[in-house]
Amino acid sequence: MPMEAGQQFLTPAESHAVDGALLSQSEKFLTRLTISSFRLLQTIAAEEQLAIADLTPEIIIAWFEKDAKRKREQGTEKPVLDW
Repeated sequence: MPMEAGQQFLTPAESHAVDGALLSQSEKFLTRLTISSFRLLQTIAAEEQLAIADLTPEIIIAWFEKDAKRKREQGTEKPVLDW
């Protein structure tokens, strides 16, 4: 499911589930990062009209460049990523 600008990469329910998991703090961090990364890869794949398995580092880098350009040209409300 592609994400829209301003959406969270980890829902409150997912965050709560991670918090309740029997994991160390560093393992919880890595779990959140992995879930968020998966969601971002879904977004990139949808925008590029590719399967996640077909994404390459070059395609991912190009997508980040496009997202940064979108932020510069259209303002901070338009990019998918907002750190």
